[in-house]
Amino acid sequence: MANTHSNGDTALKPSAVKPKLPEMFKVLLLNDDYTPMEFVVETIERFFNKSREQATQIMLKVHTEGAGICGVYPQDIAETKMNQVLIAAKEAQHPLQCLVEPA
Repeated sequence: MANTHSNGDTALKPSAVKPKLPEMFKVLLLNDDYTPMEFVVETIERFFNKSREQATQIMLKVHTEGAGICGVYPQDIAETKMNQVLIAAKEAQHPLQCLVEPA
């Protein structure tokens, strides 16, 4: 039960009870000379819920700039997605690399 003063005000101000937002992390794919572009597009669609067009744009950024951001998530989700990508790439025998860094 909240402490109240005689005038009815609560002891805690509502602004003092703000939940802290989790630190966010970027999930990036890195370019290599061996992983097929189609596999990269399908991976982005599958693990990051992007449309074909969005996935293609990210893949082209990876291809031309060396890296592309697939999404920004809380740390545990970002690391899970990174691991899913790495496992899928390994199973398909592609050297695709994925990493997580603070946003």
